[in-house]
Amino acid sequence: MKMADQSPIWHPFTQHGLGDAMPLIARGEGARLYDADGNSWIDAISSWWVTTHGHAHPRIMAAIREQSERLDQLIFAGWTHEPAETLAAELIRITPDPLTRVFFSDSGSTSVEVALKMALGYWFNIGEPRHRILVLEHSYHGDTIGTMSVGERGVYNRAWQPLLFDVDTIPFPHEGLEQATLDALEAACAQKPAAFIVEPLILGAGGMLIYPAWVLAEMRAICARHNVLFIVDEVMTGWGRTGTRFACDQAGVIPDIVCLSKGLTGGSLPLAVTLCIEPIFAAHYSSDRAKTFYHSSSYTANPIACAAAAANLEIWRDEPVQQRIDALADAQAAHLSLLSHDPRVANPRRLGTIAAFDMVVPDSGYLSNLAPRLIAFYRDKGVLLRPLGNTVYVMPPYCIAPDELAQVWNAIGASLAMINDDS
Repeated sequence: MKMADQSPIWHPFTQHGLGDAMPLIARGEGARLYDADGNSWIDAISSWWVTTHGHAHPRIMAAIREQSERLDQLIFAGWTHEPAETLAAELIRITPDPLTRVFFSDSGSTSVEVALKMALGYWFNIGEPRHRILVLEHSYHGDTIGTMSVGERGVYNRAWQPLLFDVDTIPFPHEGLEQATLDALEAACAQKPAAFIVEPLILGAGGMLIYPAWVLAEMRAICARHNVLFIVDEVMTGWGRTGTRFACDQAGVIPDIVCLSKGLTGGSLPLAVTLCIEPIFAAHYSSDRAKTFYHSSSYTANPIACAAAAANLEIWRDEPVQQRIDALADAQAAHLSLLSHDPRVANPRRLGTIAAFDMVVPDSGYLSNLAPRLIAFYRDKGVLLRPLGNTVYVMPPYCIAPDELAQVWNAIGASLAMINDDS
């Protein structure tokens, strides 16, 4: 197994002081990752939830190669290019009619930053400056200052608390407590905040917490009654993860602003978009340059990334992607069911292609000492999994073969013995 030794790289979400082994990956294909010696690992979390159709999908790779030989980069302020225009038109076509405008950025975090700035800019430009943002308990929206501000406070961001702005938190709609959540949102919206931001149906980094579609629909209706902008963060939930192309589809919800990234390019290149309704764009449309939406990055709408995303949307249009998603969802349910009665397994849950459960251990939470041991155990079994503390989840690419998925779940079943080792 090739390892990255004495590297100068500072890796994300990695405590280098623990000295954990770090495989050196040479290539990816389908649901697998390979090192230079041919050792392979099944990518059971889609390389941080981004890879949808599999690594190095031929159609996406071909689009990247072709575009790279024509136009690699272009300033997007005052200029445009065909891949961005094609992609934006297709995004408008596949999303609900009220969403009429597409703003490009580079990552999930920046797409949320854009959404927050759009919301505040809208109220400012129409002469009704609202400043408060409502958030859902246990949420996570990224690691920039704005996105940390609208996420759960704790180990993720405690070092930067002085930089974060205040928000109002709505309790998570745990089973049986949904009405308390809705009542809290109703009361908070009556105070005329600028916007409410949610991860629809499932909270990712917050522990794969799932809530029903009817609650999402009610939350949207409450915001509409009080004229509060409704922002949905579909960065992780989009592109089929929850069983439908977008999680909002299951609730019949049309947001005012929606954030998309991760699977937008099939997971091949970084790209994000923030879509919004026409009134938000109109509030910034003026002959007065002071009303310009002042946000950008150097690589906004990079042509190669846009070409990859356009190829991804062609795959959705031309190939039986939904059938693959449905088959994977059924297989995930079957594997999860086999473990659901084990006393070491708590709260087994599934939404679309995402399956999760909590290991019953005294040492729970994100900083559980069990998590690093589990990661190493799974790696030795030829599987890439990264538990959230004592929460184990499986979110593979849609191309994963039945025997590969079985290997993943067999490794998970074997790892339950580690709980007994700790007792």
